[in-house]
Amino acid sequence: MMSGERGRFGRFTEAVLGGARAARDRARELRDEFRTSDETERALVAPLLPGQELRYVGLGPVRAPNTHKAGRQLAHVMADEVVDSLDPKVLFGLLNIVNPVVWVDAVLAPVRLAAGVLLLPGRAGALAAGVPEAAEPEPGPPHQRVRREPIALTEEQEAFRALFRLSLYRPLADQLAEIAYRRRYVFSGDLATLAGSLLLFLERYTGTPLAVTDTHLHLLRMGPRPDADRPDRRQPRVLWSVPRARVARIDSERGATGFVQLTSTIVFDDGSWIRLTQPALRDDQSRFLTAIHDLPGQRPTP
Repeated sequence: MMSGERGRFGRFTEAVLGGARAARDRARELRDEFRTSDETERALVAPLLPGQELRYVGLGPVRAPNTHKAGRQLAHVMADEVVDSLDPKVLFGLLNIVNPVVWVDAVLAPVRLAAGVLLLPGRAGALAAGVPEAAEPEPGPPHQRVRREPIALTEEQEAFRALFRLSLYRPLADQLAEIAYRRRYVFSGDLATLAGSLLLFLERYTGTPLAVTDTHLHLLRMGPRPDADRPDRRQPRVLWSVPRARVARIDSERGATGFVQLTSTIVFDDGSWIRLTQPALRDDQSRFLTAIHDLPGQRPTP
């Protein structure tokens, strides 16, 4: 009787231990599955940044979320005033744009500074942007045909328009004001700043990871990593760059989905800021936080 009970107890103990070992092995498999490395991306990006020590290349795209706690109250006020209208005159008033023409030139300045974009004349600008030139709208039937004349722009403005795929037939100031209105809840509200220039590139391009070197922050155009059984034909290029000395602080936090998401607010020395979301696993998050450890700011607890 006693031996039978000991036998049952032994089998129960073995079952428990076996289950614990299986759970441990499965946990190890999951840990290995979620372990990431950016060595492949570093090898692709490093030749683009000679003389810089590449410390981090993001494995996921950077996004600008739709809301920011510092701008929610402002968002409600603006929504009440503007309602559903995007009348440029109303937008200019809300955004404190006194002279739209001067404001467009001010927006060009940080793009030149931060991105190092070569703003070429006309057709060359479209080719530099890597996009086809916008086609004129298809004409309707003869009795309904309305010819729309492109708005005259300077050579630099035309290259800027082509780079960000803005319309040929609407004033640049109107289009830029609409971008600022839609996105001012996640950035400082002024496109004529470093944060604004970064936002323009995030608006124009998708799938853009962030890279960090010992001297700069860069926004890349690279695309996702291919499957293991497929060749890697990615040809990354640098879209936007800013010296680390111009970054005043970076505040990072993990939300409810912190295992796969890191949210950071980057504040620049011109007073502008922008809130970015990185869909990244913990390994990727850790590499990013290590790469910016010498910059002021709040960091999430381990």
